[in-house]
Order: sequence, then C-alpha cells, then structure tokens
Amino acid sequence: MADDEFPLMQFLRQGFDPVAELGRIRSEQPVFPMRMPDGSTVWLVTRYDDVRAVLGDAARFSNDFANVIAAGANQEDPGGLGFRDPPEHTRLRRLLTPEFTMRRLRRLDGSIQKIVNDHLDAMEQAGREADLVQSFALPIPSLVVCELLGVPYGDRSDFLRMSADRFDLSAGPEASIQAVNDSITYLTDLVAKERANPGDGLLGTLLREHGDEVSDRELAGLADGLLTGGHDTSTSMLALGTLWLLDNPEQAALVRDTDDHVDKVVEELLRYLTVVQVAFPRFAREDLVLAGQPIAKGQMVLCSLTAANRDPALGTDMDLAVPGRKVSPHVAFGHGIHRCIGAPLAQMEMRIAFPALLRRFPGLRLAVPFEQLAFREISIVYGLDSLPVAW
Repeated sequence: MADDEFPLMQFLRQGFDPVAELGRIRSEQPVFPMRMPDGSTVWLVTRYDDVRAVLGDAARFSNDFANVIAAGANQEDPGGLGFRDPPEHTRLRRLLTPEFTMRRLRRLDGSIQKIVNDHLDAMEQAGREADLVQSFALPIPSLVVCELLGVPYGDRSDFLRMSADRFDLSAGPEASIQAVNDSITYLTDLVAKERANPGDGLLGTLLREHGDEVSDRELAGLADGLLTGGHDTSTSMLALGTLWLLDNPEQAALVRDTDDHVDKVVEELLRYLTVVQVAFPRFAREDLVLAGQPIAKGQMVLCSLTAANRDPALGTDMDLAVPGRKVSPHVAFGHGIHRCIGAPLAQMEMRIAFPALLRRFPGLRLAVPFEQLAFREISIVYGLDSLPVAW
C-alpha cells in the first residue's frame, strides 16, 4: 500500500480486529509516513514501546493547539486538556483531578446502579427484543456524564449529534470542525449560566471553588472533553464488550456469576477493543529521531493505540482477548500527563453494567447473524451503530 493511501485505512476494522495492514506496518515500518491531501507528511507510530515513548515525552512532543493552526487547520481552539501543554495543562488538570479520584467517584456508584437498573427495567417491560445500543449502551453513559457535569439531559440529542459528527471521518473535516465549534458554543453558554447560578454538578462545583482561576471558554473546553469522551467511548465499550461476551458465553457466565472476574474482563476488553483508535495528535518540538526514523520539527505524529495494544511484543496471542493475562499496562486510555482523566469512571460503568445486564437477561443472545451487524466505518471512536438482541 502506498503511503498516501493509508490515512483512513488505520481506522478500518473487521469485526473486533484492525485490518491486517496495520499489523504489517507495525512489523515492517513502525514509524510510518502518511502523505496527507495537502502534501504534508504525518507520522503514524504503531509499536507499543514507541507509542508510550511519544505519549510520555511532553518535552519533545507538543499537544498545543497552536500547532494545529500552524498546520493549516481552519478551526477555533476548542480548549480542554487534549490540546494543552504544561504549564497550562498542569493548571487546568489540577482543577479536575480531585473530582476523579475513586473516593469521589464512589458517590456516583448508587446513581449508576439506579440508571442501569432503570434501563434494564424498561427493556424488560418493552418485550423480548431490543437494540442494545439505543436501549442500554448509549443512554447509560450519557445520563451518567450529564449528572456528573450538571448538563441538562434534555439537551442530550444535540450533544450526541455533535459527538457523532466530530468522530465520523467519512463526513470530511468540515463536518467535524463544525461539530466541535457547535459543542464549544453550547457549553460556553451553559457555563455562563452556571457562573450566574452554580448548580450541584461538576461545573457548578468548579465555578464555586475555582471560578476566579478559570475562564468560561477554558471551562467549556474541559466540559467538552468530558462530555464527548465520557459518553461516546463508554457507549462503544458497552456495546462491543457485550457483543464479545455474547460471542464468548463461558466468559459471560463468569462475569454474571463471579464478582472478582469482572475487573479482569473489563481491563482485557479495554486493551483488545481499544475503541479510541488514535491519541490526540502530537507535534515534534525539535528535529528528532524516533525508532530510527528522523522526524522534523513541527511535523505531526499520530499514535495508533489500536496497533500498540495488539503489539506481539506485549505477549503471545495479542489478537485474542484473554481476561486475567499478565501483560504491560494497555494504552487504551493513553499514557503520560494526557492519560484520560475519566478512566476510573468508565471502568466503574462497565463493572456495574456488564454483570447487571447478564444477570437480568441470562438468555441474552444476538437477534441477527454477526455478519449483519452495523459497525462504524472510518471513525476515530470505533463502535456499533446498533446491536439487536433478544432474550
């Protein structure tokens, strides 16, 4: 495959698995040049050790959005943590860190369990079949993140649309940029209302405790990252994870009947599925060499989390999901100072939702052949458009 044919191919999957071409590149040319439509070169990093090296080295690789502008993107700075370097990143992340400790998040445990049970009740009352995405995997993370932030749940359809549009690469960059801008506009207005009358959610808490330390635009950027990251990725994990469990009934039985097995399944599915396929773009701060490949100052570097988490260097049979295996920590949530701050919340949602679903519907099964399932095509966040099930 020519280097200019690959930019979108890295996002293709075949069921649970990335296309074989991604593995070949990891083996033969692990820092791979992708020629973009404007003629520039973007480097795709695919090996586990190299991905961790890039993500963990903020001194040589920058996340600053100014690099995106310099590369020719016609887009406003969305704010948030993903496009910030220290010391700005440090200042903003410090505001959020106390809210995402396990001690703080445990206060959501009861709410998450209630949300899960309410949706299971609704599924049970509606009949013997359902689209698990629409009935379970999509609304649960959406409600949780709305409750966490203090975002009106009635606005859910708007931010779901904006989130879907930003990650759908097949729609072109203009649609993605517009979705980001729409989200920031919506959240900036919401933050202004919260500043005038702080509520009980995270936005209200941050404004009461740190209102003079953060601008409305900065807080909107933080909320945007949490809102889009907090529901879209978890929706994909709940849907794909359930599909994998239905395809592996012995593991489903263990999740249903053995409390201490759930954590093992969740961690292995995070590695195996890697729904966020690439990390935020990095830009070389200087001329440098990565795994023998020279990279010029200012060039963009993309880290394939999908390829890194399937790297044979981690162990044997990495293209299989083996709960409980002993391997190095996965990079499904990233690595380094930009590791996903909401990771503990996502893990909590899955630990609660998977066993609850399987206990309520022990006869849960696919309602259509696997080959007929509608997987997302060419999306930064991989997932399912629908998951028809019966019980």
